[in-house]
Amino acid sequence: MKIILLGAPGAGKGTQAGLISQKLNLAHIATGDLFRQAIEKGTELGRTAKSYMEKGQLVPDEVTVRMVLDRITADDCKNGIVLDGFPRNLQQARALDQALEMQKNGIDAVIYIKVSEEELLKRLGGRWICRRCQTPYHEIYSPPKVAGICDKCGGELYQRPDDNINTIKKRLEVYFNETAPLIDYYKQKGKLIEVDGEGSMEEINERIVSVLQPLNKKR
Repeated sequence: MKIILLGAPGAGKGTQAGLISQKLNLAHIATGDLFRQAIEKGTELGRTAKSYMEKGQLVPDEVTVRMVLDRITADDCKNGIVLDGFPRNLQQARALDQALEMQKNGIDAVIYIKVSEEELLKRLGGRWICRRCQTPYHEIYSPPKVAGICDKCGGELYQRPDDNINTIKKRLEVYFNETAPLIDYYKQKGKLIEVDGEGSMEEINERIVSVLQPLNKKR
């Protein structure tokens, strides 16, 4: 089973992808991890991606697509995959579909984790990170016992520049301009399943798994 998770920054794609991966025995593929691993290994694609990243440029779609396609041929992907952070735009989506069609394969479902903009701002604006051990906190959902201090190591908590309100609003604007059209693309293909992304992590996961299990049994 091949699944794509769609959702704005703060929708919880990474968290849900990890949970789905464990429950349904699927390989969790996150493009951010792929870039880091390829660069660390010094692969051809990794060197190409690094050359763009060092210049502060976006990695071209064709490089990202090749990296993802290479990853899904690994042995741990035989039972299925859950894609987190890919595709990011229509060009990547079409390239993925074309490549899978050549393998007489395709995406089974696209889960759109829908969260209101008000909730996204609340989630993203309250994130804090420990400078020493990098443990994440949230001033509403998982606050530290003592404000500004890490529970685990006593380190100072700080807020990353990309977690301030103005930057968050810009990130959401980019998402809705570039990635949101994927919702219509997959809806037209009959692949889109919309899931309410508000509530506890467990509640959201139960909603997602409940719509995926019937699809998994058919395979």
